[in-house]
Amino acid sequence: MTETGRPPGADDRRPPTLPAVFRPRRVWIFLHVVGAALTTAMVVVALALPTGGPGAWGVGDRAALVCFGLFCWGVAALLARPKVVVDEAGLTVVNVVRRRRLEWAEVVRVNLRQGDPWVLLDLSDGTTLAAMGIQPAGGRDQAVRGARALRDLVDAHAPEDPRG
Repeated sequence: MTETGRPPGADDRRPPTLPAVFRPRRVWIFLHVVGAALTTAMVVVALALPTGGPGAWGVGDRAALVCFGLFCWGVAALLARPKVVVDEAGLTVVNVVRRRRLEWAEVVRVNLRQGDPWVLLDLSDGTTLAAMGIQPAGGRDQAVRGARALRDLVDAHAPEDPRG
């Protein structure tokens, strides 16, 4: 054991400085690269299509291909949106289409069990909220570190128990 009472080599689990953002970086990068590549491919195809003679492609056809590429990039950007933003007042969970602001007292527990697709937050009203911004798909070690850091922040900001 070390002076901190932890085994040698154990991480010093101090909460991160605030504000902090948790996001699956690999997933974010991958989705934006795929979106950009698909859009670029659609532009190249639109420019390479024949312009004259039988089977000619019109301006509308070309524009539709480019718009399809941009639409796919938009979907990829939407899928890359999840993150968890923490500050002194609480946390904001941004999932694919919804955003929810939580006060620290509303979060009872932070869970990331084996096989979970992302962190699950147990809330004081008895419900569970998915925090898709911390997910093993972006790297298991990064997800575990993020879940631990968020758990430490929740513990550090937990209200005092009036029962002592």
